[in-house]
Amino acid sequence: MEVVEDLRRILGDAGVLTAAEVAERAAGVWRGDRQKALALARPTNTDEVSQVLRYCNEHDIAVVTHGGLTGLVHGADVDNGELILSLERMRAIEDIDPIQRTATVQAGVVLQTLQEAVAEHGLAFPLDLGARGSATLGGNASTNAGGNRVIRYGMMREMVLGVEAVLADGTIVSSLNTLIKNNAGYDLKQLFVGSEGTLGVITRLVLRLREAPLSTSMAFVGVSDFGAVVKFLKHMDRGLGGALSAFEVMWQPFYRLVTSPPAKGKPPIPQTYPFYVLVEAQGADRALDGRRFDAAMEQAFEAGIVADAAIAQSETDCRAFWSLRDDVGQVAVGGAPVVFDISLPIKDMDDYTRNLAAALEREIGEHKLWIFGHLGDGNLHVIVQVARENYMQLRSKIEELVYTPLQKLGGSVSAEHGIGLEKKPYLALSRTATELALMRKLKTALDPKSILNPGKIL
Repeated sequence: MEVVEDLRRILGDAGVLTAAEVAERAAGVWRGDRQKALALARPTNTDEVSQVLRYCNEHDIAVVTHGGLTGLVHGADVDNGELILSLERMRAIEDIDPIQRTATVQAGVVLQTLQEAVAEHGLAFPLDLGARGSATLGGNASTNAGGNRVIRYGMMREMVLGVEAVLADGTIVSSLNTLIKNNAGYDLKQLFVGSEGTLGVITRLVLRLREAPLSTSMAFVGVSDFGAVVKFLKHMDRGLGGALSAFEVMWQPFYRLVTSPPAKGKPPIPQTYPFYVLVEAQGADRALDGRRFDAAMEQAFEAGIVADAAIAQSETDCRAFWSLRDDVGQVAVGGAPVVFDISLPIKDMDDYTRNLAAALEREIGEHKLWIFGHLGDGNLHVIVQVARENYMQLRSKIEELVYTPLQKLGGSVSAEHGIGLEKKPYLALSRTATELALMRKLKTALDPKSILNPGKIL
């Protein structure tokens, strides 16, 4: 094939896979089908990415960039014979600067690999999510990933100091800033963070590191009503003096799901409470931080905010608590899950979830509803499981019931997963017509032929 041969002249034989070879690879961590691509290009550096994109732009070849394929909104789908640009061979950690507390990496580096590398320097890269062993840093940036500790450290956007990216025509934009404070004109890196590969391909990043915490305190808490959940959040955030690092909430059905067979998790407290909170604090003094955490918990008990709690006594306990929160795979047991990732004001969550449960019961009949999420930063994961044979018939109705109320509440149809193909029909619920028009202008300016991840987001 002419395209394959042309690309091999740029990347070498090992740098290109044919359509038949690509078809042998899984389409993603969450997809069971195979990829239908023109070919797959595997560059090893930014210059090779530039040459590939220049060639594709000149020949009007659509390009979909791949990282770890852990996304949940079909943002990396290849179903129309596009060229896959995979960054799987760009996995170099180029520099770790313990003084400036930065890491310079190629975009294909896996999140967990960086976490482990910086730990050797007494540092931490605080982005953390369940797919840490597969998700790549370029993908994390291009989707503006969130995860478990946004309440303390922010989204991926707050951790990116600089990027190197390649535009559709092959132009390399190198903005590898290492400074926390740099107000010299437009912050160009933010054009690419969260753009899901539609404006350019991120090839290298400068990431902000933090001093590794020396202490971790954690509890699994049972709470009697949603009002108490909100009070507990404010109480712990105030009482821990900035050390609160995670505040994860599970509605009772999800807690029961991950603490009952066939799940392997054991319930640290009884399954009888309507809400459960995983609360975590990280600090620098084990003794002092432990006393502060215990004191805050005691005060919560005395104030009647908390009904029950198991406090971690070891790292093993902490891992066991987190394993319950991360055992999301249970939602696919016995049916087909429709997965949502939404944001809305915390004050509206109780009414929203109650109204949603009633609407689902009324509109679709038999189903299972699980709710959990990073409540401390306003993010809920809503999962509706239906019979596999009813999935295609019911999916659009379920999406309508979940998404439509968010517009009136000032919520978002995507808290941290992106838009991709899946949420594109609902983007206007969270963005104004003026915002969407500006997005289209940016897309046209940077990718006039629309070769980069075409059809995604807009």
